[in-house]
Amino acid sequence: MASGIFSRRNINQLRTIGGLSGVATPFVEYLVVAGGGAGGSGNASGGGAGGLLLGILPVTAGAILTATVGAGGAQVISAAAGASPSGNNSVFSTITAVGGGGGGGAGHPGGSGGSGGGAGGGPGGYRNGQGVVGQGNDGGKNSGGGGDRSGSGGGGAGTVGLSEAAYDIGRQGGAGIASAISGTVTIYAGGGGGGARNGGGASGGVGGGGAGGNNYGDNGTAGTVNTGGGGGGGAAASPSYGGAGGSGIVIIRYPNTFKDAISVSNGTKTTANSHTIYTFTTSGTITF
Repeated sequence: MASGIFSRRNINQLRTIGGLSGVATPFVEYLVVAGGGAGGSGNASGGGAGGLLLGILPVTAGAILTATVGAGGAQVISAAAGASPSGNNSVFSTITAVGGGGGGGAGHPGGSGGSGGGAGGGPGGYRNGQGVVGQGNDGGKNSGGGGDRSGSGGGGAGTVGLSEAAYDIGRQGGAGIASAISGTVTIYAGGGGGGARNGGGASGGVGGGGAGGNNYGDNGTAGTVNTGGGGGGGAAASPSYGGAGGSGIVIIRYPNTFKDAISVSNGTKTTANSHTIYTFTTSGTITF
């Protein structure tokens, strides 16, 4: 899940350099989470979580670094929908996290993305969406057997979505990944849960994944905003629609002994654990 030229082995050395008060910021740590995919409609599966990247990026003085926060996949009001919309990419400078794949509706495959959407319910063995290596995991599979009224889970950044295994029982979304970059341990990028009738809807993956619809006609729950969570799948019977995917987030931090940014737009500044932190819940820029 990491990218950038600095390794964790020399991070402490860089922080020591920053101990010389006023040294220009040579690097930032980052968390970039893309928007989650929407859940599928009817006998449907959860959307995949947005791709998640953690790492360290060198900084050039005076360069404008852009943070783009991806929206989640939109809910589709259509019982005949195939895979629901994928989430949108989130970007920080040269780092791009890929939007999560949409969940498969009844009789349809899941979409691929940062994490993959689950395969829709039905007896045909529909394909699950695939995750991007290093950013997320695959959605749950469809067995091709009798579980035609239940959806599989969308993939999460930490684990795969669970595969459809029983009639009328939806399956959980994959778990996300925890990070303390904001100053508080928070879990991001959980997959959406699969929908099913008769009380069989599944929970979303920890990290903002929406729950699947639980009874006839129940819609899936939306993924949590600014977590990249996948939307939950709709339950059996029409109409029952999937939930929208959760929007993404970009967070950066650096030791507070370094010089502060000289220009920031749409970033919220906080401090914690001897670090300066900027959080972008909408797109913006920062310059050091």
